[in-house]
Amino acid sequence: MRAVAAPSSSIFALTRTLALAAGIAAAAGSVAAPRAESALECGIAADMAVIAHSLAKEEVQRTKADTIMARIYDVSQSDRGKELMKEILDAAYVKIGPSTQSTSQKFAEDLYATCLKTGGDMDPVLGKKL
Repeated sequence: MRAVAAPSSSIFALTRTLALAAGIAAAAGSVAAPRAESALECGIAADMAVIAHSLAKEEVQRTKADTIMARIYDVSQSDRGKELMKEILDAAYVKIGPSTQSTSQKFAEDLYATCLKTGGDMDPVLGKKL
């Protein structure tokens, strides 16, 4: 009787493990920055990076920077756009320091080049890892 029960519990354990792995993968996907869907979006993200990095370098308070960016880039109708702008601001405000990109231009160039090379994946520059 035990021999019959073991495969059944093994299948249950495997199913539960696969469901857990799928849940983790879905959660990890939500951590990643939105992918740009075109070269134009990569360019817009790079433009956002110049402004965000400049605001951070000038030590503009983050809440004020969020407001300024929202005025410049109307992403109110796009959840993807809002998330991308947040990710770029997060990266700009975290990366200010001696060991990071020294200029807004360099930050934007790195973001743009990475975006184009990876088909829209900006996580390597924005600091998110899956």
